[in-house]
Amino acid sequence: MVKSDFLSNSLTDNNKLKFTELSSKNVHILNIEKLQFDQNGLILGVVQDWLDGTILMVAWMNREAIEITMITGQGHYWSRSRKKLWHKGGTSGHFQIVKGIRHDCDADVLLISVEQQGDIACHTGTRSCFSSNNYELTATKNYTARADVCTELAKTIVQRRNFPETGSYTNKLLEGGDNRILKKIGEESVEFVMACKDKNNDDIIGEAADLIFHIQVALAHHQVKWHDVLRTLSDRREVKRRLW
Repeated sequence: MVKSDFLSNSLTDNNKLKFTELSSKNVHILNIEKLQFDQNGLILGVVQDWLDGTILMVAWMNREAIEITMITGQGHYWSRSRKKLWHKGGTSGHFQIVKGIRHDCDADVLLISVEQQGDIACHTGTRSCFSSNNYELTATKNYTARADVCTELAKTIVQRRNFPETGSYTNKLLEGGDNRILKKIGEESVEFVMACKDKNNDDIIGEAADLIFHIQVALAHHQVKWHDVLRTLSDRREVKRRLW
């Protein structure tokens, strides 16, 4: 069970003992009476990736779904059409390992941070249920949420690695292997350092973006996942020495 902030009170009898065990494991238990369920006893849950913040899906939860989610550490929700609980991934294997649950200022929406197994949350087979761009207040095609842009960049680089495209700069780097990739990282690192020394913020931003891109190319070349880098950063944040 992952240590996090969870919501609990007025539990069903079968779950009281299990929540006592959670408390003994130093899991933070919050008062479920804070939650504002609707007239049907439901509350909306917004599910996001715990590392990059991508919104994966939304689902309804009742009190029991919240309790079971906390006890098992996996996402459980309420189906309004079938009128029963459902275990995310119970059929597909795309389980959601719950890292934390928070409610908004009105306590009528839950934000559920999860580690999505299989990187597929939507029943259509995509990572997110919000993959389509139906309306955009921007001239940019395929708009990507800022919090998720590095993850999307990493996926694009991996796609280029697996399915090369003629004229792609990424593929030229990958074809050159470590010699070409690491040389570029060295060059971009120096340019970033010089931009910092010159105290030119525009240059610092541009060189930082270039450096991150080339580091991601190196990660893809060595079959290292960007999410694993984010995971390590998250782990370091939790250590007692407080690296952050």
